[in-house]
Amino acid sequence: MSDRVLTPETLLPRDEPVRLIAPDGTAEADQHYPMPDLAHLRDAYRALVEGRRINDQASALVRQGRLAVYPSSHGQEACQVAASLVLGERDWLFPTYRDSVAVIGRGVNPADAMVLLAGDWHSGYDPTEHRVAPQATPLATQLLHAVGFAQAAKYRGEDTVVLALCGDGATSEGDFHEALNFAAVFAIPVVFFVQNNEFAISVPLSRQSAAPSLAHKAVGYGIPGQRVDGNDVAAVLSVLGDAVDRARAGEGPSLIEAHTYRMQAHTNADDDTRYRERAEVQAWIERDPLTRIRAYLTAHDALDTATEDRIAADAERIAADLRAALNADTDLDPEDLFRFVTTDRTPQLDEQWQMLRDEIARGAASDAVSPTGGSR
Repeated sequence: MSDRVLTPETLLPRDEPVRLIAPDGTAEADQHYPMPDLAHLRDAYRALVEGRRINDQASALVRQGRLAVYPSSHGQEACQVAASLVLGERDWLFPTYRDSVAVIGRGVNPADAMVLLAGDWHSGYDPTEHRVAPQATPLATQLLHAVGFAQAAKYRGEDTVVLALCGDGATSEGDFHEALNFAAVFAIPVVFFVQNNEFAISVPLSRQSAAPSLAHKAVGYGIPGQRVDGNDVAAVLSVLGDAVDRARAGEGPSLIEAHTYRMQAHTNADDDTRYRERAEVQAWIERDPLTRIRAYLTAHDALDTATEDRIAADAERIAADLRAALNADTDLDPEDLFRFVTTDRTPQLDEQWQMLRDEIARGAASDAVSPTGGSR
């Protein structure tokens, strides 16, 4: 336990988000949060480049019909990268559907991370191998899972820290309140990391919360809250790292709010031109996390053109492997939809499977009569 004294004043976040690197790449000193060293930041830059390339490749695969959906974190990669880098080998990540880059950052093969988004019935990877829970689609449910998991680890005497990701929209859910309240009362080692990208699909933050900031909600639970510039990977690393250290020291949960922006539509099923102006999106380009850290590293002689080219080439190879994996046809067994739901299949599930099997058989018979797909 540290000697930090928690009072209502120390629980409150700052008026302005913590920032260590300005959008133009210049450093900004902070009395509490140190600047990560250059080697650490160069690793983060590599992860940012790879994450951006994965995001853009996955979006292209949606347009080609190889992925059913891809909620891109384009523009939010600093949060994704930092969330994976601050965790230790024994820690766990509980991600949402938009956190594929963070999942991959924990060592999951990019193609495996896309299995669920391609429409398969499982998450595509072994959660216990990588210590990454399956990506949650329902809003905020993973926060409760994270708290329960961390509580179990605490009972076992482990020093595991759990980092639970969510978006600003999830903070409007009841699960958010229940997770934070329980974690606070029982001092559970969880870091709640809210990526505030300004929109819950089409609903702006101003229609979701009347609080001064989402991080201000922390004081209501008796835990520390902090705000951070979510497009400054150095600041996110420092603030999240501090919260992880605090949790590991037995000082309980924290709530971190990263201020960032969703640069693209919610998903391919969304038309963001109906609810936000292009000028607003354009303004955030100047705050891009990639250009910011590149400028800082270059100014400190920690990144040269040859290194940039090498990192870009490596990212391109990752994208090529992802394309090849998702362009390969897979042999799917429709019964898998029912095979692993319960240990013993219920009569209701068996009835559904028989209905689907009959539908498939009739479709196959119809195709045999009219193989070109003409009138039947």
